[in-house]
Amino acid sequence: MTPVELAPRFFLAVVVILLVCRGVSWVLGRVGQPPVVGEMVAGVLLGPSLLGLLLPGAQQALFPDDLRPVLFVVGQIGLVLLMFHAGYAFSTHGAAGLTRTAAAVSLAGVTAPLVLGAALVLAVDGLVPLRPDGVPVGVVAAFVGVALAITAFPMLARIITERGQAGTRHGSIALASGAVDDVVAWVLLAVVLAAATGSAGPALLTVGGALVFVALVWFVARPGMLRLMTTTRVDDHARLLGTVAVLFAAAWFTDEIGLYAVFGAFALGLAVPRVPAADRVVGALTPVTGVLVPLFFTYSGLNTQFGLFTEPAVLLFAVACVLVAIAGKFGACWFAARRRGEPQGVALRVASLMNARGLMQLIALNIGLEAGIVGPALFTVLVLVALVTTIMTSPLLTWVERRHPPAEAEPAPAEPARIAL
Repeated sequence: MTPVELAPRFFLAVVVILLVCRGVSWVLGRVGQPPVVGEMVAGVLLGPSLLGLLLPGAQQALFPDDLRPVLFVVGQIGLVLLMFHAGYAFSTHGAAGLTRTAAAVSLAGVTAPLVLGAALVLAVDGLVPLRPDGVPVGVVAAFVGVALAITAFPMLARIITERGQAGTRHGSIALASGAVDDVVAWVLLAVVLAAATGSAGPALLTVGGALVFVALVWFVARPGMLRLMTTTRVDDHARLLGTVAVLFAAAWFTDEIGLYAVFGAFALGLAVPRVPAADRVVGALTPVTGVLVPLFFTYSGLNTQFGLFTEPAVLLFAVACVLVAIAGKFGACWFAARRRGEPQGVALRVASLMNARGLMQLIALNIGLEAGIVGPALFTVLVLVALVTTIMTSPLLTWVERRHPPAEAEPAPAEPARIAL
């Protein structure tokens, strides 16, 4: 299909995606789910699990194979803008012990699901068709463990923002823990990919590149963005162009080293000074995010086939995987927060937020699928985990708020302070 033929298909697909996402988000919003969950569910409904099952001809006409890479790339732009905004808005209380608490929660939130997920795959190997031919069971087990260890950081940030919890202690702990959690998980994912290819190159590139990137952000991007936002020699239009150029450069660099583009965007958001000019630039970019992010959910939904659950072994494994995921992430994060002396309400809120995996797990699954580590059955199982653990976040938070009102759960706030990723 030529670019001229793809263009009208793309425009029509975007219209359908936005309308369906809006409709599903409205319906789920009636039962307390945030819009991001509706977008995630809509992406699955537009794939072979529903539209492809009921109207396969229409589904293929709307989303031909040649269009999928275009949806992926445009969806990445939306994710980068979303994470840049999350990084810019990110702040934390200077209360004593917050950094250590976030580190403890992050460590528990990575270790427990990693171990439990890998053990589950090793236990059912040969009983459930999880791995493609020629892929060692150890590689698949490690990949599943890493996938369950991931927290949906962009989704977590969006849920916190939509519920007005960005300035709370539990919101700050969850954001800090989720950011560290996902950086560690992506490094581990690079190690798994290295094991799958038999080369240490990808892991070394990720670790070394991450160190270089941190130095570039601190010593180059941070003073550069300060100068861009405070100089009187340029107008807001020039600031917007300069910000987008630096943002995409950061996304490119972290994508190339295997840390994924969203982390470059988040780190740059942290580096931008909080001045009126920066507020205007970020505000100008924000509306575009809501239009582009749903395209990524649809791209992931096109690779999801819930019809595979008709096989009993796959369905049982899916149930076990969901239970292991919740126990490993929610349980471990709650326990770590309580051990650090956090009130019950704060610990439960942090655990509920950390348990959501949606967006980042979908990203990891697509990488595993492209690398040949993940087969259709395992991909669909882990998409179900992402959906369940994300959909349960809002009801859990609502339940916690009833049991532990904010005034009771949150310590008195200290003066806010910026922290670096």
